[in-house]
Parts: sequence; structure tokens; C-alpha cells
Amino acid sequence: MVNDRQIAERVALYLLQIKAVKLNPLKPFTWASGWKSPIYCDNRVSLSFPLVRTFIRQELSKLILEKYGKPDVIAGVATGAIAQGALVAQELGLPFIYIRPNPKQHGMGNQIEGQVQIGQKVVVVEDLISTGQSSLNATKVLTDFGCNVLGLVAIFSYGFQVAEENFSAANCNISTLCDYITLIHMALDSGIITNEQIPMLENWRRNPQTWMQ
Repeated sequence: MVNDRQIAERVALYLLQIKAVKLNPLKPFTWASGWKSPIYCDNRVSLSFPLVRTFIRQELSKLILEKYGKPDVIAGVATGAIAQGALVAQELGLPFIYIRPNPKQHGMGNQIEGQVQIGQKVVVVEDLISTGQSSLNATKVLTDFGCNVLGLVAIFSYGFQVAEENFSAANCNISTLCDYITLIHMALDSGIITNEQIPMLENWRRNPQTWMQ
């Protein structure tokens, strides 16, 4: 999924430095899904750091042009990727929309917020990829509407096997700036984790559902 290893290392270092990513193998986090995890990633933190925010915006924009050419519309996935997607759309001079996880329960009942036309080429922006379900839900909403979804870009992916299988089954192209393996190695180089913790961290990525059970 990662397109450029040097860019991935720089993004990983930025995320670690601004504490958008926290690694705590000895005191795991609990995700909303109930999974126990030695890592917690909140890429919205990057929005508070102009240097990091600018770098991510520029690199996501370059990645889109390289992989898909210039689309007609950029779509962000609510809520984490709304701001990131809007920044990318601004960089590329394109319209922006965002996709709700479910239709709005009042007003117009929209699930797609903003204006998009049937047949338009769309690239979806995500902040991070875990299982890929929320991302693929957004692409399906757009496809069902009649858009031509070229693919998806994201800041970070955990690299779960289930995500690879989900994107492959949906025939959805995906590219990310950074991934879990790169992040772990940069954390090791920075002294945030130790060599002894690497096997445990790799085992979590292979079996996140059953880790610590």
C-alpha cells in the first residue's frame, strides 16, 4: 500500500513527534471495537501542527495525481478525514464532499454532503485504515450514487490482512503515505520502543482480534 518508503518514514517520524501516534505495549489501549491494542493513532492531531499538516496535504495530493490523475471531486470520510480531504481538495483546486457513515436523521437525510454529479471521477481521502470497512462503505455510497470512484488514499494503515482482503474483494485501489511496519521501525530508531518489544508488536498486527485474550 505504501508508495514511497522515504515519505513513509518522514510521515511516521512526524506522527510520533507530535504524538498523533502513541505506542504503549505495556499498557494497551482499548479501541471502540473492544480490541486491545498497543497503539493508538489519531491523525487529527496533525491539524494542529502547520508544518506536518502542510506536508501531509502536499504528499496526499501528489499521491492522488501520480496514482489516479486529476479527479473531478475529492471526498473525505466522516469524521476523521473531513479536514484532511478538504485540505487536499484546496491544494488541487477541486470541489470537496464528505460521506457520512449513515444518512442524516433529519433535514434532507443526506449521506453525501456537498455537490457531486453522476459520472464524476472521485478519489476518497481517509485519515487511517484499520479493517477498511468504513472506507469501503464510503466508496460504495459514491458508487451507488453513480460516481466513478478511482480509488482511495490515506495517511496511515495498520496493514491488517483483513483490510487487504476487504479492499481486494471490493476491487478498490488504495495507497497510503505510511504504514504500521514503517512506524514501528521509526519508533525503534527513536528509542520509543525496544528490540524486545518488536515481536509482540508484530504479533498484534497479525492477530489484533485475539491479542491479549
